Formats: sequence, structure tokens, C-alpha cells
Amino acid sequence: MSQLISKEKIEEIREAIEANQVNFLLARLNELYPADIAEIINRIDADEARYLLSLLHKEEAAEVLMELEEDVREDLISSLSSTELARDVIDNLDSDDAADLINELPGNIRQDVLSKISDRSQAQNIADLLFYPENTAGSLMAKELVKVNIGWQVVTCIREMRAQAAQVDKVYQVYVVNDENVLLGLLSLERLLIASPRDHISELYEPDVISVKAYQKAEEVASIMKKYDLIALPVIDEMGRLIGRITIDDVLDFVQDEAEKDYQLMSGISHDIETSDEVWKLTQGRLFWLIVALFGGILGSRVISNYEDQISIYPEMAFFMPLIAAMAGNVGVQSSALIVQALANNSFTGSLMNKLGKELLVGLINGLACSALLLGYSYFYAPSFALSMTVSVALLTVILFASMFGTFVPLALNRFKIDPALATGPFITTSNDIVGLFIYFSIGRLMYGMFG
Repeated sequence: MSQLISKEKIEEIREAIEANQVNFLLARLNELYPADIAEIINRIDADEARYLLSLLHKEEAAEVLMELEEDVREDLISSLSSTELARDVIDNLDSDDAADLINELPGNIRQDVLSKISDRSQAQNIADLLFYPENTAGSLMAKELVKVNIGWQVVTCIREMRAQAAQVDKVYQVYVVNDENVLLGLLSLERLLIASPRDHISELYEPDVISVKAYQKAEEVASIMKKYDLIALPVIDEMGRLIGRITIDDVLDFVQDEAEKDYQLMSGISHDIETSDEVWKLTQGRLFWLIVALFGGILGSRVISNYEDQISIYPEMAFFMPLIAAMAGNVGVQSSALIVQALANNSFTGSLMNKLGKELLVGLINGLACSALLLGYSYFYAPSFALSMTVSVALLTVILFASMFGTFVPLALNRFKIDPALATGPFITTSNDIVGLFIYFSIGRLMYGMFG
């Protein structure tokens, strides 16, 4: 059964490893799922992890390895020879997991590991999967599946399915193909069970089947599976031939990875990094956008210096500089986050002009509300009526600009094949800070001339 892995349980396991209490450890491991064992291994040192893995059956050890954090798995498999890796790990994994693992290996080792795989058919399946680019349907799919020929009778179908099912961990669907392996439909297990042994599959199968092509984007695969509530999705080539299947667990892994990447981009982290990474890798991932923000701050200071004479004459304008900059950044991030979310979910509809027009209206309403509140506050607390009007008009203008800019930037990045999640990070915040201050002082110069 699954369990919450507490610190006490980790310490209990570590003490048992140190005391070499094999029977105790085996009893504890038998109570846990591979994901639970992986959680334990992620939290103990490498020598203890190797000892724990050595107690598991090869099939379970291989499954545990695929559940580990990437840096932990890399450390553990680095001590294995190509032969051990092929015999003890790859041979006990489905083709998609095996391909993912081999992709993590250094280039000079991949071919050596492939050549050591005892099942040549499995080796060929893995090699085929390595051919597909990352984040495509082909890179997510597994070659293991159950299929039947449309010309078979039920008795033949059941016999062949038994043989195929031995190679598949979970049979979600049975696919129907013709002699050329072209995907024709699905076979319902319910109809198969109640059919006569001499019935033909052509009389039982369902011709309506949703499929994807191998080079379709993984984002499209995730959207299709979500839209139609699928737990498995067949993959076909350009000729319509069945070449694999994608299961929901692989799509969930992809979606989680993409969400983590987007969150890091939104936070100004340019590389995929973990808290457990080395200092230099953590620095590389974070330094670039800090430098961008630094130069943004320098540009902001230059904007302020250009209006130094204005501040010296009206020093009270400096009181509201942080407010203008903060509101510009917040409004821009709000607008861009909605667009990024729509693009990620493939739910973006309508033209650019429609989106900009709607965002302009939203920005106008929000701007009027915030400006009215600020005007009420500044009327009582600001040193002059001119400053109250200046700040309120500037805030309205800044909110309108930030709304439009936050909508336009992610759409433009997406058009040029750049991850639009970048638009919700330091890039748009820094840009809006600079422009917001410029708008504030420009309006201040105009408004003080009118009301001062």
C-alpha cells in the first residue's frame, strides 16, 4: 500500500541498511510502491541507494529508477557498465521509458548500450523512438500495444491477444488494423467476450478512433487526451499505419515538466534547474535575467535622471514613483498570464485586434477604478491638487499601456516560436517599469503646466 514517507521512516530505513537487516528491509519494501521506494532513495545517500536497489527484483528496480529525480538516477546509473545497464535496466523497461533513459546517457555510451540489449526487437523499438524529436508524439509513445487483424475470427483474436498482452503492462485498448498495419478502429473487450468464437473482427470493431501522427506536437497530444478524456491514444505514421500508443501517465509527466519550465521562465530562470543542482548550474540558470533586470533598472534610473530638473522643482512627484512602477508591472503580468495560459491550453481564439480591443476595455475599466481610488486618497494626502491629477492620469495611462503590452508580447513571442511564458517574467515587468516611469514624468511635465 502507498504510504507517506516521514523522516522517521527514512531514518528507520537508513539504520536498517547500516545494520544490514535484509529481512527487515525486504518486508518494508514489499509494503511500498515503486514511487514510494523512489522517494526514499531520493532522500538517502548514493551508497545506501545502491544497497537498497540491490535488494529489489530487476523489474522493480528498473521501475524505481524511472521514478527517481533525474540527478539521483544519473548518479546511480553512472556506476553501471553498458552491459549491466542493458541487461538489468533497459531489458526490464517499456520501450518509451527505455528510450527516455538512453536519451539521458552521454552520446558515446548510447550506441554501446543499444548493442548490448539482448532482445533485438526491443533494441530496434528503442532506436526508432530515439529518432523522434523531443516534445513530439513520437517521443512520448511506447511501441508495446495489443492489435488484431480485421480479417481474424474471435478465436484467433483471443489467442493472439494473449501472446501480445504478455509484453504489455496495461492493456487500455485493442487496436484493429488491416494487412498493411493501417489503423482502422478499436475492438471493445465487452463485445469480444460475448461474441461467438467464429465471429469476425470486421463485424465487432468500432471504426471511430482518435489518433495522432508521430510528429504532432506533444502539446496537441495533451490537449486531445484532455478534450476526449482518453487514457491511451494510438500513434500513426504518414501512411496511417499504427506505430505506437501514448498513455495518460506519459502525458501527465510531459505536462508537469512543461509547467515546471514555464514557472521557471516566469520566475526569470532560463535553464531547467533543481534546488539540488550544483552552485554553478544554479547560478547559470538565474544570472541572465538578473542581469537583464539590472540593465532595466539602469535604464529606469536614466529615465529618472532625464527628469531630474522636474523632480527638483516638484520633489513630491518622487513619492508616487514606486506605485507607478509596481502597478505597471502587475498589470502587465496579469494580462500576459491570461494569454500564456490560453496559448498553453490551445484555447486561444479570435484575432489579435479582438484581443487587444478587449484588453483595452478591461484596462480602461480597471484603470478608471484604480485612478479614482488614488485620486480620492491623494486629494486628502497629496501636497497639491496638481500632483493628485498628475498621478491619477498617469496611473490610468500606465494601466492602459501595460494591459496592451502584456497582451501583445506573448502573442508576438509565440509567433516567432519563442516560449510565451517568457513574457510573464522579468522581461515584461522590467519593460513596464521603465515605460511606466517615462509615462509618469511625461504626463507630470504636461499636467503641472496646466494645474501648477
